[in-house]
Amino acid sequence: MTTPTPPAADLPAPTGPPGPTDPAPDPTAPSTRALRVIALCGFLLLAGCLVLTAVLGLVDAVEGDGVGGGFLTAGLWSLALGAAAGTAALAVPRRALVAAQYALAFAAPVLAALD
Repeated sequence: MTTPTPPAADLPAPTGPPGPTDPAPDPTAPSTRALRVIALCGFLLLAGCLVLTAVLGLVDAVEGDGVGGGFLTAGLWSLALGAAAGTAALAVPRRALVAAQYALAFAAPVLAALD
């Protein structure tokens, strides 16, 4: 046996605000295709920063004590993490991933210069 449903007049009226609505998309937000292109350009930046980091490490090795320090290692790890963020930005284009890719790329030579 099924229980009969009460008529609509017997149901309680909703008391809260209306449910969430889908906001309109931001017209100034970059498209997924644009984010992927920017992430691909970030790999060129990563390659350039890798060369600059290597040059700074070699200059420090020749002119300094001949031992790479912790900052040089951190710079190289920064490049590796930037490549991982760029790969993730290609798979799932998000503005934060692309920003992380560029920030990590710029941080590598700065860290190597501190060594």
